[in-house]
Amino acid sequence: MKKAEKTRQFIIEKTAPVFNKNGYAGTSINDLTEVTGLTKGSIYGNFENKDAVALAAFDYNYSLVLGAVAAKVNERTHAADKLKAYIAVFAQLYTMPVFQYGCPILNTATEADDTHTGLRNKVKLAIDKWYGGIEGIIKTGQQHKEIKKSVNSREFAGAFIALIEGGVMLAKVTGKSEGLESALKQARKMIAEIKKQ
Repeated sequence: MKKAEKTRQFIIEKTAPVFNKNGYAGTSINDLTEVTGLTKGSIYGNFENKDAVALAAFDYNYSLVLGAVAAKVNERTHAADKLKAYIAVFAQLYTMPVFQYGCPILNTATEADDTHTGLRNKVKLAIDKWYGGIEGIIKTGQQHKEIKKSVNSREFAGAFIALIEGGVMLAKVTGKSEGLESALKQARKMIAEIKKQ
C-alpha cells in the first residue's frame, strides 16, 4: 500500500467512529483533525471534502458490520442457525467496537433520510443487501426443506430487520439492554416459527 493510500485508510479508520457517534451534521472538520492528528490540508489532500470522508467512513463502518455478520453466518449450515447468526452479532451491541455508538446503518439512516442524498443512498444499498442476505437464507432453507414453503422471505426479512434495529435503537436511547433483549427474543421466535418440523 502506497503512503497516500495508507494515509487515506488511516483517516477513514479514525473518523468512522466519530461520524457514527456524532452523525454527519454533528461532525466538524475540527473533530476530524483532532481525532487524526492531521491538519485540515492533509485531510482535504486525501478527500475532496467532508462529504467524501463521511461516505468513506460509512463504507468502512458498514464493512465491519457486514464482516461480523458474514463470519457468524458462514460458521453455520442450517438456515435457521444462519438467521440466528444475525441475532448473535447484534446481541454484542455493548462489546463490539463498531457498535460502540450504535449501529452505523441505523444511525446514518435516521440522520440522512431527508438531509444527505449520498449517505441515504449508501444506507439504502446496505439495507437492500441485508434484505437480500436474509431472503437468500430463507429461500435456500426452503429448497433444503429446512424452512416452511409458506414463508414469504421478503416479509420475513423486513420484520426481522425492523425488530433488530428497533431493539438497537431502544437500547441506545434508554441506555438499558431490555429493549434489545426483548426484540432479539421476538426475532428468535420468528425463526422458530418458520422452521420445518
